[in-house]
Amino acid sequence: MRFAAELPNECWQADVAHVAIAEGGAIEVLDIIDDHSRACVASRAFVRTRSTDVVRTLHKAAQRWGYPEAFLTDNGAIFTAAGRGDVGAMEPELLSLGIASKHSRPYHPQTCGRVERFHQSLKRYLARQDSVLTTKQLQVQLDAFVAYYNQARPHRAIARRTPAEAFAARERAHPTGPRIDCDGYRVRYDRVDKGGRVTLRYRGRLHHVGIGRAYRGWRVVLLVAGREVRIVTLDGVQLRRLKLDPTVDYQPMA
Repeated sequence: MRFAAELPNECWQADVAHVAIAEGGAIEVLDIIDDHSRACVASRAFVRTRSTDVVRTLHKAAQRWGYPEAFLTDNGAIFTAAGRGDVGAMEPELLSLGIASKHSRPYHPQTCGRVERFHQSLKRYLARQDSVLTTKQLQVQLDAFVAYYNQARPHRAIARRTPAEAFAARERAHPTGPRIDCDGYRVRYDRVDKGGRVTLRYRGRLHHVGIGRAYRGWRVVLLVAGREVRIVTLDGVQLRRLKLDPTVDYQPMA
């Protein structure tokens, strides 16, 4: 059983659900849940959710609830571009805000169980409502359910309080990570191997970049823009900056 976060905004969970609409269509709904209180901080309807939609929804939710210390999602393309070698929008935004980016293990949806359970409650509610045809019509229903869910519906897992009551009962957490400027860079997380190296693929070829054996086992962030590479710790300390030489496999220390 996974433990709940101790404080409001210690961790938010986000995921996308597909909601059936009239005439056999479907609309995507981005839901974001506070892990501690189960409060729904955002539920937004999109024809197709993009990474920029997630960023905008995060900032909109923060106007009401504050920014979280960590943001937990699955490995979907709208949340992380690591698997595509792309820049993406979400991970650089989180790094720039000092918010820790966390992802569930593949094929292990239980890690994001809070938001998965919210999806189920939301869909049961929507099944009892009139059919809709547009995102605007669906958003009206989402807003009504979120208001009821947060402010009127007691939750067994939080001592029969409403999520809004549980959220307000304790001091909020906040982002504690360094604010790392990564505008224009794609983000990749890695762990320094026993030889003091990390790996980076450039134009289909795998390269090994030396950092130093003193850092073996450390988790680091690679910020990549073309051949320009910055390697920083999770605390924001820069370990190395280099221009990748694509003609060699190993990029030695200067």
